[in-house]
Amino acid sequence: MIDKGYRTMRQFQCDYCEGAHERILKRMMETNMEQTVGYGEDPYCMEAAKLIKEACDAQQVDVHFLVGGTQTNLTVIASVLRPYQGVLCANEGHINVHETGAIEACGHKVLALPSKDGKLSAEQIRTYHKNHVEDGSFEHIVQPGMVYISHPTELGTLYTLQELEEISKACRELEMPLFLDGARLGYGLMAKGTDVTLPDLARLCDVFYIGGTKVGALFGEALVITKESLKKDFRYMIKQKGGMLAKGRLLGIQFLTLFEDGLYMELGKHADKLADQIRETLDSVKISYLVENTTNQIFPIFKDVDLKKIDENFKYSYQQRVDETHSAVRFCTSWATSQTAVDELCAAIRDICG
Repeated sequence: MIDKGYRTMRQFQCDYCEGAHERILKRMMETNMEQTVGYGEDPYCMEAAKLIKEACDAQQVDVHFLVGGTQTNLTVIASVLRPYQGVLCANEGHINVHETGAIEACGHKVLALPSKDGKLSAEQIRTYHKNHVEDGSFEHIVQPGMVYISHPTELGTLYTLQELEEISKACRELEMPLFLDGARLGYGLMAKGTDVTLPDLARLCDVFYIGGTKVGALFGEALVITKESLKKDFRYMIKQKGGMLAKGRLLGIQFLTLFEDGLYMELGKHADKLADQIRETLDSVKISYLVENTTNQIFPIFKDVDLKKIDENFKYSYQQRVDETHSAVRFCTSWATSQTAVDELCAAIRDICG
């Protein structure tokens, strides 16, 4: 029996607390007894892929549907790298901190670079590559073979279009494929002030994915491969790495629903709007941030005594200790966060910290 007290707590600790958008559930019920072929070769997956290609303004890309983010990350990276190569990422990168060594379990080292905001720069990539090839013992060191970035990052920050163009240029000059993790992509594309679009990602990345698990779907990610040499035999890798769903149409139905009339962007905009309301409240009581951003993840720094009071009615993620009396936490809105929940959180913050 689930504790009733837990049910009454307002959940702000992650963006996949809820199930799925009601339109997805309705579509699944309507099609539940249909018979289709499996493994993503059904009409729903085909139509969803068509819509994603149109949204990316890139008809030449390949679109695959995988069951989750970790499976997508390890499948892509394992398919790209040679046995002696590793993947560059920010030290806060999801593959480095939240995937239980999934990449290393496939035989590839994660080459983490320092970052204060979760982002990599083209300069870091060029410098790491240069230092490697100029090292007299380079053949005894893991070779950087690709670049992994997230948009938004683990800290909710976003790349600008200029930053992505510079990174893409560096990766192509150095012949290292650029892979973008878009687990929260909807919240990034709809964030205030961003100048990055889906067509930009299709133009600048060699492979990226559109997150569904955290943006309205029950589960699943839509992977977009733009680089021709990465397309061949990719389905073999999906199957081998556990990312292929036998009832593949369940993924196709979800992404068809998310992309057929702009629902995906609508859900991203909803979460970002509510996150902005929380930021306005935090600003009004002079709360500072571990890192500032405009997406659905917020990282305020509270007095520990105030956090104990917030704990009574709200769930959040603990981030890190800042000093002896202050801690940074994460509040996360989602596609399903209600205005009522945000109003209650904001009222509590004003009452406790005002």
